[in-house]
Amino acid sequence: MKKIIALLLATVMLLALVACTAPEEETDFKVGAIYINSKSDTAGYTYAHHNGITTAMKQLNLDTEKQLFIVDNVPEDKQQVLAAIDTLVGEGVNMIFGISFGYIDAMEEAATKYPDVIFSHATGYKSNDTNFNNYFGRAYQARYLSGIAAGLKSLEIGNNNVGYVAAYGTEYAETASGINGFALGVQAVNPDAQVYVKNLGAWAHEKNEKAFAEALINDFGCGIIAQHCDSAQPQIVAQDKKVYGCGYNSDMTPDAPKAHLTAAIWHWDVYYKTAMQAAMDCESADKFVEKMGTSAYYGGLKENFVDVSPLSENCAANTDKAIEAVRKLIVDGEWDVFSGAKLTIDKDGNVEKANAALVDNKGNVIVAAGGASVEDGVITGTMDYFVEGVTEVK
Repeated sequence: MKKIIALLLATVMLLALVACTAPEEETDFKVGAIYINSKSDTAGYTYAHHNGITTAMKQLNLDTEKQLFIVDNVPEDKQQVLAAIDTLVGEGVNMIFGISFGYIDAMEEAATKYPDVIFSHATGYKSNDTNFNNYFGRAYQARYLSGIAAGLKSLEIGNNNVGYVAAYGTEYAETASGINGFALGVQAVNPDAQVYVKNLGAWAHEKNEKAFAEALINDFGCGIIAQHCDSAQPQIVAQDKKVYGCGYNSDMTPDAPKAHLTAAIWHWDVYYKTAMQAAMDCESADKFVEKMGTSAYYGGLKENFVDVSPLSENCAANTDKAIEAVRKLIVDGEWDVFSGAKLTIDKDGNVEKANAALVDNKGNVIVAAGGASVEDGVITGTMDYFVEGVTEVK
């Protein structure tokens, strides 16, 4: 009898242990993703998203080989995006991530067509209150930090001209806010710096990304090359031309070890894990937005959603000190980039804050001295100007 009781107790304990570890068991949840470039990219925008999705899936014990379905190299053409969505729905996915701005209308239409599937769109502004949301982050905060690195290096090399290869200019708030954030970071260190922007007119165009970086160096004498484009070509050009640069989306030091300073990067897994967990916790797709608590996710440095990549040995002295001081001001809520307060950073990395108007490059006052920061809706939707010291060139 004692042996039977002992056996029963052991069985109960085993069942309890299994119950406790149940969350680690694999589910049949399936994730779909639509990429603008190749899932095999080793740097840049699509690479950063793919890495974020796969990292999040592993954290949630989802099998990236069996539960992730991808359609890549999909241009911003509505019919092609809809076709990609149809393909993923045919695979039985529970949610679909679309990572490019131009997917916005197709995602909106598909959310109505497929109410049992969750749609989550990056960098856009459309959503509904059930199964369709959008997500982006305060990239301008990370841009500012990378601008500090660029500004300190510009002083060190004695060159006030900074180039910027941009997907777009003031046509999109996403690009305008990033350029402005970077420029303000540069100017906090080097008030004499000028930022020259060449506009690709496309999110990705490797040939022109290279050509435009070369033009900024050859025609405008830029000693630092920054970028908002998908490949590492501008950083590779910077290395070839023996100047320096700040990348975007992923750490580009491996691509240009003698030139790259740091990059404004995304920790996309922070969002993807949150969204996937919410989706798995939903009783049905139409409860997703309610579960997320918002139809528009917008994280920043505070949420560890954006940051800068590890500083390379190419950075000027005290770059780390200055960046960490500014990071603390932003995370603690004591200051933000587009407010009516200006930071001044010296070569020793010391940071001072004083009230000063935010002014565009046409002399218009955007925020009066001491005023509150530009509203999020402007930063993400209607910012259509460059700040003082930024010039778009042909």
